[in-house]
Amino acid sequence: MGTTANPRLVFAIVSTGIVLATLDQFMVNIAFPSIQHNLHGSVSTLSWVLNGYSIVFAALLVPAGRLAARSGRKRAFLLGVLVFTAASALCAAASSVGLLVAARALQGVGAAVMIPSSLGLLLSAYPPERRAGAVRAWAAVTGASAALGPVVGGLLVEASWRWVFIVNVPIGIGALLVGQRFLPSPAPERGPLPDLLGAAWLAGGIGALSLALVKGQDWGWDKGRVVGALTLAAVFGVAFVIRSRSHESPVVELSLLRVRRFALATGAMLVYSAAFAAMLLSTIVWSQTAWGWTPLRTGLLFAPGPLMVPLFAFLGGRASARIGAGTTAALGCVSFALGVLSWVDRISLAPHWATAMLPGSLLVGIGVGLTLPTLVAAASTSLPPDRFATGSGVITMARQVGFTLGVAVLVAVIGSPGTGTARLHAFRLGWIVAAAAALAAAPLALLLVSPRRRAAQVVEEVVETA
Repeated sequence: MGTTANPRLVFAIVSTGIVLATLDQFMVNIAFPSIQHNLHGSVSTLSWVLNGYSIVFAALLVPAGRLAARSGRKRAFLLGVLVFTAASALCAAASSVGLLVAARALQGVGAAVMIPSSLGLLLSAYPPERRAGAVRAWAAVTGASAALGPVVGGLLVEASWRWVFIVNVPIGIGALLVGQRFLPSPAPERGPLPDLLGAAWLAGGIGALSLALVKGQDWGWDKGRVVGALTLAAVFGVAFVIRSRSHESPVVELSLLRVRRFALATGAMLVYSAAFAAMLLSTIVWSQTAWGWTPLRTGLLFAPGPLMVPLFAFLGGRASARIGAGTTAALGCVSFALGVLSWVDRISLAPHWATAMLPGSLLVGIGVGLTLPTLVAAASTSLPPDRFATGSGVITMARQVGFTLGVAVLVAVIGSPGTGTARLHAFRLGWIVAAAAALAAAPLALLLVSPRRRAAQVVEEVVETA
């Protein structure tokens, strides 16, 4: 079947999985205040609705990709869609925060299986000379889904936050039915079993660190439970590194991190993603809780920033050819930070979108467009072709880890303010922290050494169809 599959149909089917995973992750941010109001959970507790997904997704992404290659990518993709769809139904039916967090973690399992197997299926359906274009379109679908997430989420949450998850069910069922019939079945690959125990150590370490951050203010930073969680995070982290050094198919091949350019790009991606996650959640929660905006209005008024991303991603590719990928990414970090810092000065308790939030949103969108594709390009050009798939998985994993830490740090910073003035002070501090994280990624980006033209070429290929 793999030799006769219709490439366009395969692209349409696997894109469904990408849309499910990516759109859902961003829609849940818009639904966050509604979930909090309906399920009566604190911000620190409900942060696990976001982080439960990201932690599991990050830890399982690389091992799931390798398992998919061993067991058959069609089977793995359909299993991932099934798990994600079933978990979405459980999310929609959740009657408590605990049940919702558990169902979100199960969604993370499904997404971790879907994403790498979708790319493998796509490559098997296209002839070699057309694969680069297919991958560009695949990446464009991911970017478009992320940009549409807040708007679509706002529309659905107007009915109920549960529709953010319900909408996944018919889409997933359709993908299963069509995929079973029309997806190719490339032959499984041989290789060692991936390190699932190492994935557990990684998830445990990130989870323990996030727990210490989000509960530090409630428990007391010098109290036993926080110290214990931090100690546990360190123990899990050491166990993960030791396991990665000794296992023949680790979650992270430590040898990749000895490639200077790849390590710098991955580190910059992690730190920048933390800034992005803190920015996204803080603006959505502020708009709906402090300014009283509806989810739909929040999504619509948030849209101008994401609309800047594809334009400046394209311009960033051109800029990389002239000034270098590192300088381009660093300029994006500075633009992002300036946009977030403008909110510290402009936003007040009175809602003023055009003068207070819009200018910063545009600068943030410009920053994202300049930084994210450039870092992906810099990382990909630093590795030989036979390590590209693994390297791409590690970069995506770093981004999810960054999302998790960004949410956790934001929750720790803003706490639970009791008055409007206290809330404004807390969110201003949160925006300062987000801007600081973006600025911290800038020197890592500046240390990237070209090949400039090759990196710029990859950026342009990734975004030219966006």
